[in-house]
Amino acid sequence: MRPIKEVLESKNIAIFGASQDPAKPGALLIDTLRQNGFKGRIAGINPKGGEFQGVPFYRSIEAVPFDVGLVSMIIPPAAVPEALRACARKGVKGAVISSEGFAESGDGGRAIQQEIRAILRQADIRGFGPNTLGLVNTETGLTTSYFANRNMLTPGTVGFAAQSGIFVGALLMHMSAFPVYRISKGLGLGNKVDVDESDALEYLAGDAQTRIIGLYLEDIRDGQRFFEAARRAVRQKPVILLKGGRSQAGSAATASHTASLAVNDAVLDGVLRQTGVVRLNGIDEMLSLFMGFQWAPLPRGNRIALVTFSGAQAIMSIDRASEVDLTLSRFKAETLDRLAAVIATASKRKNPVDTYPDMNVHGFEKTSLAILEALFDDDGVDGILFISFAAYGAEMLGPLAKTIKEKANKPVFVSLLGDPGQENACRAFLMEQEIPYFDYPEKGIEVFARMWRYAQQRAAGRA
Repeated sequence: MRPIKEVLESKNIAIFGASQDPAKPGALLIDTLRQNGFKGRIAGINPKGGEFQGVPFYRSIEAVPFDVGLVSMIIPPAAVPEALRACARKGVKGAVISSEGFAESGDGGRAIQQEIRAILRQADIRGFGPNTLGLVNTETGLTTSYFANRNMLTPGTVGFAAQSGIFVGALLMHMSAFPVYRISKGLGLGNKVDVDESDALEYLAGDAQTRIIGLYLEDIRDGQRFFEAARRAVRQKPVILLKGGRSQAGSAATASHTASLAVNDAVLDGVLRQTGVVRLNGIDEMLSLFMGFQWAPLPRGNRIALVTFSGAQAIMSIDRASEVDLTLSRFKAETLDRLAAVIATASKRKNPVDTYPDMNVHGFEKTSLAILEALFDDDGVDGILFISFAAYGAEMLGPLAKTIKEKANKPVFVSLLGDPGQENACRAFLMEQEIPYFDYPEKGIEVFARMWRYAQQRAAGRA
């Protein structure tokens, strides 16, 4: 079968189910492509003919007067097989089948899906779906998602593939509202009539724009192929997996969602540990880890330093660190001497470094920068978690952010607690400065630990 790279790089697109009704998906997709920078040619396929926003509708794909690389099918399931046969005669390379009502709906839909699979293989057309919004390529503005907006088509570095329909569109819309999460490529797999998770993983691993790979899967079609693809991918970039259907009830629900077959969760965990894929249980964990990988270097070890205004938050962070196999750094004598310039009490210079009440004496800027610079120079510190009070205003964080961006040679994560309005302002400022920020320190600890495990796995894979 042809590489899916050829489909993602299609210059022209045709839309089965094109409509003149601006509220219908076949019109929304045309509007999305035109409004968000797609430079290729667009054709609508509608047996009645017509046009929308200057895009002509043809009564068949074969009547389109230019080559078509990709088609989007927003048509009833029963109409898809004949449409694909026409695409085969036209020489189409890829098809996104957005409709639902196939294998997940019963025997009739399953028979249509099997017929579709046979047509795709015979014609060497790569098929995405059914039951998916399809593709996003932010390099070219190509998409089959009629949900896509300008943010979603703004180039980023997260490659994401999902075995889902509308979820991938909603999630990518949320992610793209924040520059740190913006995507390079998005691939909806749906029922996986043809293109599956291994195809997506191999493509994203080789995509120069993609720095991090995210996956949402409900089953795995070919375990051995996925294992090999994941192991190769992890040597190049982080691979993060959300797996739906972990529980018995969740597994039963996947069967009606995308016609997925159950996967033994314990076996999958073992496979993922061998490959170095990072498995997470929720969207919040995934987005936090994306931020860590995007904005911080990989840890060189598991020794972390805590800088805190609160003994309680330090203790809870130490507890979490011990649970995820991190250790507290032991500072060098030279580091302790430098800390003495801003921390008067000897016991408060040890790890965790307690900034209260000395910060009231020397001020936030002098105290914070002196501590950070001393820890940057201590090669016994592999990462820093800076915990403080959200009360000084976002403008006070300017020198801190500048120092981290210019001098940090190890991961530095920030967590601030206090007035919600202050927290929001500080979070927005630090994210604008590309400084990893976590609402609670324990989340930063977890992200650091996962980044360290990935660094170990990648080093072992490259050895």
